[in-house]
Amino acid sequence: MNQLKDIYPLYLNNKAEQPNTDLAVTDKFTGKVAFRCAQADAATIDAGIAGAVAAAEPMARMASYERQNVLNHCVARFRERFDELAYALCVEAGKPIKDAEGEVTRLIDTFRIAAEESVRMTGEVQPLDISPRAKGYQGMWKRVPIGPCSFISPFNFPLNLAAHKIAPALAVGCPFVMKPASRTPLGAIIMGEILAETDLPKGAFSILPAHREGADLFTTDDRLKLLSFTGSPDVGWDLKARAGKKKVVLELGGNAAVIIDHDADLEDALERVIFGAFYQSGQSCIGVQRIIIHADIYDRFRGMLVKRAASLVAGDPHDRATFIGPMISEGEARRLDGWIAEAVEGGATLLCGGKRDGAMLEATLLEGVHRDRKLFAEEAFGPAAILSKFTDFNAALDEVNDSKFGLQAGIFTRDLFKALDAWDRLDVGGVVINDVPSYRVDNMPYGGVKDSGLGREGIRFAMEDMTEIRNLVIRRRQNQ
Repeated sequence: MNQLKDIYPLYLNNKAEQPNTDLAVTDKFTGKVAFRCAQADAATIDAGIAGAVAAAEPMARMASYERQNVLNHCVARFRERFDELAYALCVEAGKPIKDAEGEVTRLIDTFRIAAEESVRMTGEVQPLDISPRAKGYQGMWKRVPIGPCSFISPFNFPLNLAAHKIAPALAVGCPFVMKPASRTPLGAIIMGEILAETDLPKGAFSILPAHREGADLFTTDDRLKLLSFTGSPDVGWDLKARAGKKKVVLELGGNAAVIIDHDADLEDALERVIFGAFYQSGQSCIGVQRIIIHADIYDRFRGMLVKRAASLVAGDPHDRATFIGPMISEGEARRLDGWIAEAVEGGATLLCGGKRDGAMLEATLLEGVHRDRKLFAEEAFGPAAILSKFTDFNAALDEVNDSKFGLQAGIFTRDLFKALDAWDRLDVGGVVINDVPSYRVDNMPYGGVKDSGLGREGIRFAMEDMTEIRNLVIRRRQNQ
């Protein structure tokens, strides 16, 4: 299905509603309005939260197999609508079609994993008779749903990052309200359409596109027991400060580095680094931004990178030959273009790329970027990466850590002991050996430290955040 409808609804308490068509969503390549969808106001968001509160008890009472059936229904329907979902990503996110198809595949994986985990919510029997005063006492605990959840998802992975919130919530039995990114709401709306086909309790879900200025209730309402936000650090930490007593999970920015040691397979490293730096136009929080290369191979690998980056096809994301599509907006492309210019003004050398046409920015590599430049210190979130060289591996690890972010890092090395040293020393949420930091499988614990966030996603780990431990103590009288 290579077309979209002109108008899409929001989903309030499991049902499609069309109160307006206020939100215009553009085709990110052409810049033209692709479709319009309903936009929630404060009263609608309030009604969604009230519905989630009412649904908390019936959701918690759902049997494991019933939750699993809902998730399996989603998996089946996503497979049936694969082409439609990929096309929607091409349009609303400007994502090259191959990347879009990859994201739909991950969406299916994420819901499939959640379906499997939904029947594995185990507890533990715990002996309590650790001293004479506790003789005859026995304990056990289980996990129970935390209650109504608030989810705010970003524009860069409109399907899979929404799925990493929705799927574990369904797996544990938590009702939720979701605010998808206003630039890319369609993926979440289609998920709402598919969830509406199930027999979830009324109020189990609401998908409510809304502008940030009118969406405070997603953060501040005390009826919500958990806020899960994926997006920029400035917004995320502000939301945490205003979230009140609810649990907060933040998946924020990155400034990911990869180390290429002297013994690396350079042809293999080349393909992975090019992918990590430039897939979906670099708009990934674990995209390769800093490439730290051993001095013995620096000149050779730099030449390989520049030649390969300059050959990448940029253009229409619907074309299967396209590797780099548009950034999410011309404003974001102008921002990064300005950062590149600032780095060059500060003494950096532009190795390739650096030209912008509207929202399109060429694959760009630089070297000699000073650490006080934004391109070194901040999250680029676009198709630009910087090169530096090292001679001492420990110094390279220090350079990776020289960042306010700490999401993931990659190390290309054949030395097991260096790999283990990196795992011990790098102040990041994940270390990837012989691949780029951009690698993620959807069942692994994923998240960062420092300014990169709080908590972990990955289905089983998100399920832990969305549940609480409930303890049971049993006293057995001594004469029984």
